[in-house]
Amino acid sequence: MSMQVTVLQGSIQETAADLIIVNLFEGVTEPGGATGVVDKALGGRLSALIALGDARGGLGQTTLLHTFGALPSPRVLVVGLGDRAHFGLAAVRTAAAAAVAAARQTGARRVATIVHGTGAGGLAPAEAAQAVVEASLMEAYVMPRQASGAGPKPGIEELVLVEWSQESVEAVADGARVGRIIAESALFARDLAAAPSNVATPTYLVEAARGMAAASGLACTVLEREDIEALGMGILLAVAKGSDEPPKFVILEHNRERAGELDTVVLVGKGVTFDTGGYTLKVESKATMWKMKGDMAGAADVMAALRAAALLDLPLHVVGLTPLCENMINGKAQKPGDVYRGMTGKTMEVISTDAEGRMILADALAYAGRYQKARAVIDLATLTATIGLALGPRAAGLFTPDAWLQDRLLAASAATGERLWPMPMYDDYAQDIASEFADVKNSTMPDKAAGVSTSAKFLQHFTEGYPWAHIDLANMAWAPAARPMYPKGATAFGVRLLIQFLRDWVH
Repeated sequence: MSMQVTVLQGSIQETAADLIIVNLFEGVTEPGGATGVVDKALGGRLSALIALGDARGGLGQTTLLHTFGALPSPRVLVVGLGDRAHFGLAAVRTAAAAAVAAARQTGARRVATIVHGTGAGGLAPAEAAQAVVEASLMEAYVMPRQASGAGPKPGIEELVLVEWSQESVEAVADGARVGRIIAESALFARDLAAAPSNVATPTYLVEAARGMAAASGLACTVLEREDIEALGMGILLAVAKGSDEPPKFVILEHNRERAGELDTVVLVGKGVTFDTGGYTLKVESKATMWKMKGDMAGAADVMAALRAAALLDLPLHVVGLTPLCENMINGKAQKPGDVYRGMTGKTMEVISTDAEGRMILADALAYAGRYQKARAVIDLATLTATIGLALGPRAAGLFTPDAWLQDRLLAASAATGERLWPMPMYDDYAQDIASEFADVKNSTMPDKAAGVSTSAKFLQHFTEGYPWAHIDLANMAWAPAARPMYPKGATAFGVRLLIQFLRDWVH
């Protein structure tokens, strides 16, 4: 059940809830503002805990107090905001996530919180409210399970943002609305990426896209196998040959009817709903091959970003392209040494059937060329295991020959905390994927050196006439351990980043 979010004008200490949340900066000895009022109502018990060192205000640290009738709420949770000198929206998100996680452990159903950072923190009410709601909903997420027993214990049903200033209530409500749209869009992507691949087939994702598009006002076009064949997408079809599941190609559009007057941005997402590696079987990762159900995370992210663009009514023409298929093995499956021709007319030699993601993206990027006035084309993909060797679970790799596009994406990354790190796109890498039998080969195997950059260079080979960036998020799509806002499992990394990029474009 989705958490309800409401905004209330009033005082946190007078709010009836199962638990109220206030905050504390690190190093504060006498709490002020709403926290100070609550402390006085409790007879200075928070001040006593501060003096004892039990409440220090470290970022994300929580302290629970019981009110024993002194306030309408039976519980008060104090969350640390960290060092005031380094405070910002990132700290708000961390604090809000930590507070929600702690509140959920108490069994509270109705939780009220002040909007962290709008008082002494000096943040704009709308931005702070957005950060609180975004972090709270994303932290409270529980992955779907197909289990016969009892599900997880009930979570928080309602989050109430309490704003004392009448002048700021409207801005807080607007920020809360934006935060909810963004978070729920990301959760839509998480649900898709977490679902088992026998459920989340290409056909299932098509139906999810259609339902979401109808609910949010997007145009949705689905290309079937015969349509894909007619377009000459032989490289995409080569990957799909080994599966009984038919390939699909989903086109989502926001503001399609205004394409002639608005800037066009195209988002492309890899949608391999399960990747065995094909005949180049994933032997080295057989213990974790189950995670390949999430090899469509890029496609899920793109669908989610289009949902948010529509619900936020951004004045842009945004197009989402998601090629969907499985990479399986049968008597018709692609083989190392095969050569296929794609939509651009260029040919590709298969060296590794496990380099299938770049293959389906090659034809999707070719299709993006149909939007001749595209101001930017960005693809997202769980493309290479080696990006994790380069960056660890800390940042996704960013590849682009366009400096201005890189700057915009890095700005969105800094604003959201979804980190990107620029990777090289040297012309020399094109030599590494030169083929004796085709225009290009899809892998440098058995030599894995520079695998992330040569994969990006392969994609660039199929881009024609538009600014382009590639984001390799293979190391970020699944969290092996929980961190603030990202519980263990599917992360939907990239959704908030893309939405910020689109919002920045029009502001």
